[in-house]
This record gives sequence, structure tokens and C-alpha cells, in this order.
Amino acid sequence: MLNVSTKRIRVMVIEAQILLSKALCQLLSLEGDIEVVGDAQTLEVATLKKYAPDIVILDLDGHVLDIDETIRRLQEALGHAKICVLTAHARPEVMQRCLSAGVEGYVAKDTTPAELVRAIKAVASGSSYADPRIAGGLLRRRSTGNSRRPDNQELSVRESEIIRLIANGLSNKEISQRLSLSEKTVKNHISRIFSKLNISARTQAAVHAIRSGLV
Repeated sequence: MLNVSTKRIRVMVIEAQILLSKALCQLLSLEGDIEVVGDAQTLEVATLKKYAPDIVILDLDGHVLDIDETIRRLQEALGHAKICVLTAHARPEVMQRCLSAGVEGYVAKDTTPAELVRAIKAVASGSSYADPRIAGGLLRRRSTGNSRRPDNQELSVRESEIIRLIANGLSNKEISQRLSLSEKTVKNHISRIFSKLNISARTQAAVHAIRSGLV
């Protein structure tokens, strides 16, 4: 049972399709630590300010504004609130634009309800979330090009390889098997990656890599 003193995550849904919007609200309302404060079909500043959510679930597909403009308007209207994009766009370049614009979460619409809830809670806790299927594709694509890395936080070739496997959703055991390393060695590499990037979660590693062009 949820402790009544526990602060619940205030979520607002912006979804152009009414049926999907109501279904999302009903789904999220089943979570004891999530409070759905409202939903809307369009991006209305006054409505956003009225509900003052902690997280906005934004249907990216239903807006005629471009990505940067949509996110900018949300950020100006809400200030502290975090944005979690829900979209049918599985293209890595769209994910990259959203993350670069300041979005904290990027979730594909064909995800499971449990994974959507997991993404929302990760974003609420201060982490970032990128759908691992799309993030993995972007990191694989970048690994074949000449990507830039920050001079002061450069990852080694092995660390870059491991961060790509993390983004693909592989566990430490699977990474060790893929690279013919012991699990302890993999854990040590991941620890150094987290330290260099100043992060604490696997999803953050993929998001940071995408935003910063590490691979």
C-alpha cells in the first residue's frame, strides 16, 4: 500500500487522439505513485500552467510544430517539469533531436505498458530514458563514423564498445560473453564509464552518449 505521505508523480498527457489519451490516463492511474492531473489534445500554455505537472507525456506525432519549437514552448510554459516523448517515430535522428532539445525521456509507442511506467519513474527520479531499441541503432550507426568525443572525458575504445552494448540492452553477463571478458572486468569498465560521464544508470549512459556525440 502506498504511504499517503509519499509524494506522487504528477503526470499530464498531451495526446491528439482522444481514445489513446484516455487509455493512457487510465493505465497510469493504476500506479499508486502516479497521479494523472489532466490530459489535453493540443499544446495550450494556460492548461499546462493550470495543472502544474511534474512530467508531461507528449505525443510528438500529433503536433504540426517542429520538434524544437514544440519542446521550447513546453519548457517555457512549465519550467521545472520534465518531458517524456511518446512517439511512433523510431528514427534515431528524431530521438537525437529530442534529447538535444532537452527532453528527458523518449519512448516508442509499441513499447509495453510496464516499460512506459518504468520510463516515467526513471525520468521522475532524475534519470534520462531512451528507448534502447532506437538508441542502440543510433549508437551502432555512429560507431562507423568519425564521431567527436569531449577531450576532458574521452572514453577508451573498449568503453565506447561497452556503452553501445549497454544501449542495446545487453546485461553484464551478455556483454562479457560478447567481448570475451569476465563479468568483473565488464563491471569495472562500466564503473569507469559512469565515473567519467558522472551518471549512475545504464539508460543515462546511452542518453549521454547520444547527446554528447561520444560514439
